[in-house]
Amino acid sequence: GMDVSFSGILSYLEDRADKLISSGEYTKEDLCFSLQETIFAMLIETTERAMAHCGSSEVLIVGGVGCNKRLQDMMEIMCKERGAKLYATDMRFCIDNGAMIAQAGWEM
Repeated sequence: GMDVSFSGILSYLEDRADKLISSGEYTKEDLCFSLQETIFAMLIETTERAMAHCGSSEVLIVGGVGCNKRLQDMMEIMCKERGAKLYATDMRFCIDNGAMIAQAGWEM
């Protein structure tokens, strides 16, 4: 499948973060970096699976998360390995869709 859900990983980390940080074994930065890398790896894998399924050789990154340079770098690596092309939109178009969602709700 290509559906992803991050609620479990976020809940797991939220439940354990204070203990992990107070133990001195991890810092907030360690946990945030690990969470970002794990979630981005999941997104890259799902994108690669979708590309294979659809026979696509192009990826377009949009939305709020599209602003993240690390995600763009990871996606670029995957695209190069597949001989695909990555398109990252102008920052004006890489914003959260909260206002658009609110407007749609208002219109309904």
